[in-house]
Amino acid sequence: MTLTTPNVLTLIRIGTVPVLVVLLLFTGRAASAGAAAVFFAATVTDFLDCYIARNYDSGSTVGKFLDPLADKLVVTAVLIMLAGMPRTPRVPPWMVVVFVSREVLVTGLRAVAAAEGWIIAAEELGKYKMVLQAIALQGLLIHYIYFDIDFFAAGLFILWIAMVISVWSGVDYFIKGFQLLTPRERSQPIKRAVS
Repeated sequence: MTLTTPNVLTLIRIGTVPVLVVLLLFTGRAASAGAAAVFFAATVTDFLDCYIARNYDSGSTVGKFLDPLADKLVVTAVLIMLAGMPRTPRVPPWMVVVFVSREVLVTGLRAVAAAEGWIIAAEELGKYKMVLQAIALQGLLIHYIYFDIDFFAAGLFILWIAMVISVWSGVDYFIKGFQLLTPRERSQPIKRAVS
């Protein structure tokens, strides 16, 4: 594997997953603040590795695989831990099932497309979903009320919006993906896709 700067940042982001899991085994303000800080650092590395890869021509095939994988690992780990925490209120488990199911199904369809020789790139709708998820999870990790702001309530509200966009983009992805994989459409490939 080529250890370019973006790849190193992506590996650091993957390395935050066990740290987040351990921190979220505990309740209380200190653990929540620590988890929120680690998640924020992971979000910053995501921005930096994309910025460096695009602007300094240091992207790689490995990076194209690891970057979305790192995003999914971090987000999925945090969602599962937040749904399973003993404190209340908590993220409804069914919402986690919706997010995780969408990611598994989309990843599966993308794998089928890759096996057929099609590379399905990211689209704006998927990027909006990721941004909203990051903002929502930041609030949910902070959890408590600070400066008269109920961070859990705010985070859950944004997570609802992210879930709607996630389902919407997933349906759109499947429609475009199936059209792309239908033999009669292969002479006119469809480029629209969602991450």
